[in-house]
Amino acid sequence: MIAKALIALGFMTPEMPQQASIQSIPVVQYKASWKCDNCTPEEKYVLKELQKKTRITDRNALSTILGNIKQESLFLSNICEGGARVPYSNCHSGGYGIIQWTSIGRYNNLGKFCNKYDCDPSSLEGQTAYMINESTFQRYLPEFEGSGKTVRQYMVPAYYWLGWGIKGNREIYAYEYTKKLQWS
Repeated sequence: MIAKALIALGFMTPEMPQQASIQSIPVVQYKASWKCDNCTPEEKYVLKELQKKTRITDRNALSTILGNIKQESLFLSNICEGGARVPYSNCHSGGYGIIQWTSIGRYNNLGKFCNKYDCDPSSLEGQTAYMINESTFQRYLPEFEGSGKTVRQYMVPAYYWLGWGIKGNREIYAYEYTKKLQWS
């Protein structure tokens, strides 16, 4: 009975022995679903990494994160609060990097993370990896991995993640990203 079914489905021919061979099913790696053709290479990199390393699939959630990074740093990884472009070890006050890590613990943990995982704490790559793995981001990640919220609603977990003092244009930037992101 099984042999007849396998023959009918094309897995066996009548001439083949009645013992079916197991065929492996190819595994296709998940590919990021949102693209931003009109974004900078830095914006594209963060977007790609967020989709590759988290389960964020909602355009508004991704746009909110990108909008917040743009407000904090314009995606400049080697920027100290106030605008000085310096390496990680030379920023001694205020925030540093793409999300302006400000508290001494968060700033020091960026350095510790990159020391442990052999990355440059002044680089976009090192900071993006740290940002995604940082305990504060991980605490609010489930809020971004949901779906169906507006940008304004996603700004609530973004506030708790970043703890900004000045809201600035982050929400405007986020809405701009919602128009730039395209389903691939």
